[in-house]
Order: sequence, then structure tokens, then C-alpha cells
Amino acid sequence: MANGVEQDKALQSIFYKHGSLQLLDQRKLPFETLYLDIKDSQDAWVAIQDMVVRGAPAIAIAAALSLSVEVSKLGDFSGTASDAAYFLSDKLDYLVSSRPTAVNLHDAATKLKEVVRKAAATVSDAQTIFQIYIEAAEIMLEEDVASNKAIGSYGANIIQQQQKDSKNVSVLTHCNTGSLATAGYGTALGVIRALHEKGILERAYCTETRPFNQGSRLTAFELVHDKIPGTLIADSAAAALMKAGRVNAVTVGADRVAANGDTANKIGTYSLALSAKHHGIPFYVAAPLTSIDLSLPSGDKIVIEERSPKELLNARGGLGEQVAASGISVWNPAFDVTPASLISGIITEKGVITKDGTDCFDIKSFAEGVSTSTMNKA
Repeated sequence: MANGVEQDKALQSIFYKHGSLQLLDQRKLPFETLYLDIKDSQDAWVAIQDMVVRGAPAIAIAAALSLSVEVSKLGDFSGTASDAAYFLSDKLDYLVSSRPTAVNLHDAATKLKEVVRKAAATVSDAQTIFQIYIEAAEIMLEEDVASNKAIGSYGANIIQQQQKDSKNVSVLTHCNTGSLATAGYGTALGVIRALHEKGILERAYCTETRPFNQGSRLTAFELVHDKIPGTLIADSAAAALMKAGRVNAVTVGADRVAANGDTANKIGTYSLALSAKHHGIPFYVAAPLTSIDLSLPSGDKIVIEERSPKELLNARGGLGEQVAASGISVWNPAFDVTPASLISGIITEKGVITKDGTDCFDIKSFAEGVSTSTMNKA
């Protein structure tokens, strides 16, 4: 991975043009805006693993585009179309291993592998396969922004209705789910952006989000940049904030949603959901349909990654000086799972999934309805 250069690209976490990909190094924010050159899938794997790029949608797009850059430079590839398809499939599997919890990455890889598999059955040369892959990956980039804006709109509408069209709505969010976590606009933070655009957002509260501080470093940065009224709180202050009556709704993102609605998200989300339930505050998950994994019946099957102990032992999410006692053991899971029973609704780009009369969501029926609707329009 190249050392990178400082550039003025606002809050664009992914800067892509054909044959070139740069990722905003989010470890440096909010004090330094540094873009790293991503030349191939290996660079992207390291960037995802080291949290240069993070946020489930952004990870998927960055991984897909890194392989586009790599194959755009393989003019001397001597294999057949089948060889090219195998090469791409193998690289996509490798990229998925960088962040197994984020289902968006797996979903994007699966779709792209299917594209090249079908192409290899009808195309004879490798370079055409590579070009078909590049075009498919670039379409994913465009679709992500449109998807996020739709999520924002649906989310803002349901919160506005729930608050009986109040002009003073305050929303609490966790981690970072904005432009920095996606190709643009955001999911849960996109809902907050949409409320602000409607003129009904009184205040956005963001947690610091331990242990890597994505709330204080990134979400607070986005709120200030976009001039959205925001307040940063410690993770442990959320319950007191709710008790004080200063929160009307909670909206968070998701790395993976099981078929029953159980949701894996950044560690601390479960605590917020428990507190929201106790205080009678609606708790929404905002995520694209690609975050839903119908192969998992419940959240019990979601694999939870553990992060480096340094993120707790050292300041600045592990990048600064040691602040904890040497010799202390560390448990540092990256995510927790919030049961569907604590979730009021799942906001997607196709609408809001609500409960089926029980504590669970009938996500499969919703997804099947979306697929049927899309086919009918086609």
C-alpha cells in the first residue's frame, strides 16, 4: 500500500476512477485528511483489516473496486476466459476473509462471482471477462449512494410519523454510519441527514463508541462538517440521556442482520437497545438489504470478531500511548448482537420492515416481496 498523499476530497471515503482507487485513511481523522493509493486486492485486504476503510457498505465497495484496479493492469494475462473467472473468484474469496462479520462484503463477492461465471460461459477471452467485472463493480458504487438516500428518506418518514410530525426530533446514533462508512450519504446517519434536510431535527447525539472511537473521531466530524446540530456523549452516558427525556429515537447501522431480525453491529449497540426499550424509545436499525443474511436463522450464528487488545490498552484506539496497566487481560469484541425483540423496525432502501405480530421480523417475506416487485417493474 502506498504511503498516500493529502488531498481535499471533503468526506468522500472512496475516490475512484477507472484504474485508480484511493481510500481515505479514517484512522487519521479528524485531524488529518490522508488518502492511500490502493493498487490491488492485497492493499485493500490490509486497508480493511487495519480499519483504513470501515463501515459494512464501504468495505464491500472498496474491496470490489480494488480488484477492478488490479485487473485493469493485467494486460499481459495469458489465460482463458475460464482462467480469468477463476482468478477473480479466488481474489474475491481472499477479500471476504478480511472482514467476515460484514455480510455486505460476502454479498458483493457472491454477486460479482456470479457475473463473471455467466460471462465465462459465453465469452472467449480473458480481457473481456475483466472488463465485465470492472463494469459490474462500478455499478455497485453508483447504486450504494442511491440506496443510502432511500434509507434516509424512509427512516426520516417513519420517525416523523412516530413523533406525530413534531418539529423538534432528537436522535441518538452509535459508531459511524455516514459518508465515511459508505460510498456516500450514509445509512443510520443518512436518516439523521434526511431529518435535518426536512427541518425537523433538533439535535443528533453521537456516542464516542469505544474502543476505536468511531463516533467521536468520525461521526462528530461529519456532523460538524455538514453543520448538523450535534452533541457527543460518552457511551456510558446514553441511559442518563434517555432518562432525561432528550432522545426521541435511536438509529444504528448493521454489519449483519439474521433472518429473524437479530442484528450484529458495533459493540455497545446491544446496551443502547436495552436502555431504549426500558425508556420506551423506538430503536431502529438502518441498513441496505445486502446486510441481511437469510441463511442465518438467528443472531446466535453470527461470527463475532475480536479486535487487538491495544485498542483498549492504548489511547487513540491503540495508536497512542499506553494508558492501562501492563499485564491486564483484555476482551475486545468488535460487535455485539441485538435481539430482534429490542428492535422497532429495520429501515432498508425498499422500505421499513416491521414486526410480524411477534418479537421477530418476517424478513424473508419482505425480501421476496421486493424481488417480485422488482421483477414486475422489469
